[in-house]
Amino acid sequence: MSLRTLAATCGTVLLAQFAVSPAALAASAPGHWVTAWATALQPIPQQPNLPPLYRAPNVAGRTVRQIVYPTLSGSAVRLHVSNEYGDAPLVIQELRIARSTGGAAVQGNGGARATFDGNASVIVPPGGALDSDPVAIDVVAGAPYAISSYMGAEQRLVAWHRVSNQVNYVSLPGNHASDALSGTFGQRFTQFAWVTGLAVDVPSAATVAAIGDSITDGMRSSLNENRRWPDAFSRRLVRAGDGSTAVVNLGISGNRLLNDSPCYGDALAKRFGRDVLEHPGVKTAILLIGINDINFSSTPARAGLDCDLPHTSVTAADLVAGYERVIADAHRHGVRVFGATLTPAALPPQRESIRLAVNQWVRTSKALDGVADFDAALRDPAQPDHLRCTYDSGDHIHPSDAGYAAMADAIPLEAVVNSTRK
Repeated sequence: MSLRTLAATCGTVLLAQFAVSPAALAASAPGHWVTAWATALQPIPQQPNLPPLYRAPNVAGRTVRQIVYPTLSGSAVRLHVSNEYGDAPLVIQELRIARSTGGAAVQGNGGARATFDGNASVIVPPGGALDSDPVAIDVVAGAPYAISSYMGAEQRLVAWHRVSNQVNYVSLPGNHASDALSGTFGQRFTQFAWVTGLAVDVPSAATVAAIGDSITDGMRSSLNENRRWPDAFSRRLVRAGDGSTAVVNLGISGNRLLNDSPCYGDALAKRFGRDVLEHPGVKTAILLIGINDINFSSTPARAGLDCDLPHTSVTAADLVAGYERVIADAHRHGVRVFGATLTPAALPPQRESIRLAVNQWVRTSKALDGVADFDAALRDPAQPDHLRCTYDSGDHIHPSDAGYAAMADAIPLEAVVNSTRK
C-alpha cells in the first residue's frame, strides 16, 4: 500500500508535480514494512457555533508537533499522510520525526526529514493519502517520537482523531519543525491529524489492529500515560519476549458498526478497509464494537449539533450481520478476526438483552478466528450487567486504567500471536 485513491485534482500541474506513483514509491522503498503506530481519522463537524470540544486549532502557516509511540523497533520508517475528508489540498511544507525528550522538546535539530519522491514539500489532494520515502532513523518500541509538520499558509484542520489521550502541540506562526526546544509550541491540543500511520522496516514482523469505539480508543484512561487496552496488550507481548508483533489502535470514540455519525466517523463496517486492511503488515484484527449502535437509538435528539444521529434502533441480528460483513472483508484479504464481547454498560433490560445476545454469538460463532472475552474479564460477579467497581472509571461504561489492563490480560495471547504468523 503506497498510494491510495487520488482525487481528480491530481490532474492539475501543481498536484502532479508532487504525486507519487505506486511503482516509483515501491521502487524507492524495498523492505518489509509493518505498521508500528496508527490512528483513524474522523471528520470535524462543519457548521457554525460548534461547541468548544469540536473547534479545531489554527494550523495555517504553523508547525504541528504530534507525539506517537511506535510498537516496533527498527532503523527506518515511513510516515503515512492522509487527506481523508479534506475539501482542499493538504499542504505540508516540511515533515520531520525526532525522538521526544518530553513535552514538545526533541533531540537534535528536529530529527530526520521525511521526503516524498525526494521532495521536502508535499501536496495531497482531497481524499488522497501518501507514504513518505523511507526515513533513516532509529526507533525504539515504546519510546516517544515527535512528528513535526510545517503546514501550508492556508491550511485548515477539517479531520482529526478527536480523542488521542495525548497532548500534542501547535507552534507560533512559522517553520519550527527543526526546533529542539519547546518554547515556540505554546498551544496544546489532544487530537491527532494528518499523519495516520508509521511503518517500520522489520523482517518477519506483523501487526495486530485493535478497532472499535471509545473503549478501544481508551476514553477516560490517563492522559499521556498510554493506559488504553491496546497499549497494555503491547506491553504484555514485550513481557512475553515478543518483539516482532506490533499493536495499533484504530478505535474511534462514539463509533458505530452500522451507521455513520456527524462527529464519530464512518461506520466501522465501512471504514474497516481503509483503517485496517490498507495498513502494511496487518495480519490480525481484534474487533470490539456495537454498544453505541445499541445505545444511540435511545439518546434524545439535540438541537444544533446532534452527534448521535441517526437514532437508529438495531437488533442483535443486525449487529451480527455487520460483524459477518467485516469478517468476510478481512478474510478476503488474509486477515484474521478475533471478536471481543461487549463490556457491561449498566443498560436497561431491553438493551441489555441485545448485548447479551451479541456476546453469545461472539463466544459461540465459528465465523470468528478467536474470542477475547472482555465482558467476563470486567463484569461484577454480583451484578453482571455492571462493571466491577475497581474496573469502572466512574461513568459505568468506560473502564479505568486497571480495567483496560484487565482487558489486555483477557486476550488469548498465544492464539493471537499464532494468527499473525500463519
